[in-house]
Amino acid sequence: MNPKSKILIVDDEAAIVKSLRGALTDEGYEVTSALSGMQGLHLLEQGPYDLVLLDIWMDELDGIETLQRIRRQWPQIPVIMMSGHGTIETAVRATKLGAFDFVEKPLSLEKLLVLIRNALQARELASENKALRNQIERNRQIIGTSGPIQQIRELIKRVAPTRGSVLITGGNGTGKELIAHSIHAFSPRNDRPFIDVNCAAIPDELIESELFGHEKGAFTGAIKQKKGKFDLADGGTLFLDEIGDMSLRTQAKILRILQEQRFERVGGMDTIGVDVRIIAATNKDLREEIKRGAFREDLYYRLNVIPFVIPSLSERRDDIPLLAEYFLDEACTAYEKPLRKFSADALKLLGHYSWPGNVRELKNLIDRIIILTQEFELKEPISLSTVAQYLEQGSSGTGALDTDPEGGRNDSVGAISDYRNLRDARQQFEKEMILRSLKENGWNVSKTAAALDIERSHLHKKIRTYGIDLEQEKLQTGC
Repeated sequence: MNPKSKILIVDDEAAIVKSLRGALTDEGYEVTSALSGMQGLHLLEQGPYDLVLLDIWMDELDGIETLQRIRRQWPQIPVIMMSGHGTIETAVRATKLGAFDFVEKPLSLEKLLVLIRNALQARELASENKALRNQIERNRQIIGTSGPIQQIRELIKRVAPTRGSVLITGGNGTGKELIAHSIHAFSPRNDRPFIDVNCAAIPDELIESELFGHEKGAFTGAIKQKKGKFDLADGGTLFLDEIGDMSLRTQAKILRILQEQRFERVGGMDTIGVDVRIIAATNKDLREEIKRGAFREDLYYRLNVIPFVIPSLSERRDDIPLLAEYFLDEACTAYEKPLRKFSADALKLLGHYSWPGNVRELKNLIDRIIILTQEFELKEPISLSTVAQYLEQGSSGTGALDTDPEGGRNDSVGAISDYRNLRDARQQFEKEMILRSLKENGWNVSKTAAALDIERSHLHKKIRTYGIDLEQEKLQTGC
């Protein structure tokens, strides 16, 4: 609680107002007073205030009516009601209308101070929780304006209000869990639990206990009853990630729950009913898994009521600049670095890379840049050379610079097959970028260095490394 919290006293008894004002000022609060409900509302409009002490029995506009108006316009401000003629019915009504608490006159200063501290702490906690929820929601935003992402958003809005099971398919790092969270957030179940299970991360011998729970003594080490994920998700959503890695035995039990909404704990005899919406996800082709005998066909059709196919990052290249800037702001905040931007050339390089690790690879790259680069000390935009350096360090060797999104050949890079690895592709891209910038700047090295955000001496070194003959290039371009 802030000792300088602002308190508004609304009471038509001047003597009580004067007494309260003096006592609360002595306690370190900043106090303002009003002798009527209308005057109090006028002061609140000029606010802000952290708490209101409100008398119930006043002329013109009584405390109950004033409370209702405060709750409509300033629902975040706690209100403590005061009355010298209080009844239980009045106190109950005030509480139902949103009052934090109710005290009778003559006031006990000690009791009132405790109530004020509690109310201010509750408000601070509510504010922190709201900020945390907002932060969580920001972290779960679906970033992008490309056609595939707009279609995903529209499908989420149509599907979320229903009870239908959802199967999300897509490569690693495409954001399958993010989609599952969004479906839950837009559903009528959003005030109930969202429970996630990574089926690939749990040993086969433990997954039934993890999903269904167990009774005491069900197996060695089961010293007490344990609720499973289905229990915990009752009324909400259960997200089964990497369901393609689940054993056939467990698949059979999942199928039964989908059919009956009932299950038994491991070692238990009682049947437990649940109301759970299932969202499953996998990076595997489940139809191929069915052909191999590794996945039940009947479970596939139970899960695949509403299919979501998440595009790879290379299929939504228009979103790369937005995602990059979003992750950059997020990383700068998380690692307490000054906010920065990418240079235009750096964004172009990000846009031409194939991203085999999808959105997760892009986020990891930006985190790596923020943690390791020294550019922030120089307060410069993140350059093409910095992005290329850290992209190469984190590459699995499967990524490359792609042809452009329209399927044609990009002016600055060749086809993927032209390069043996990312280093060759990066060097060719960098050489072409330098040549183009030199031409645009009349072959003036100083101007080109400034345009590329690098030191003049560093540019000279690059020119020598790539064997660029400035005089020859000038002659060829007619400069």
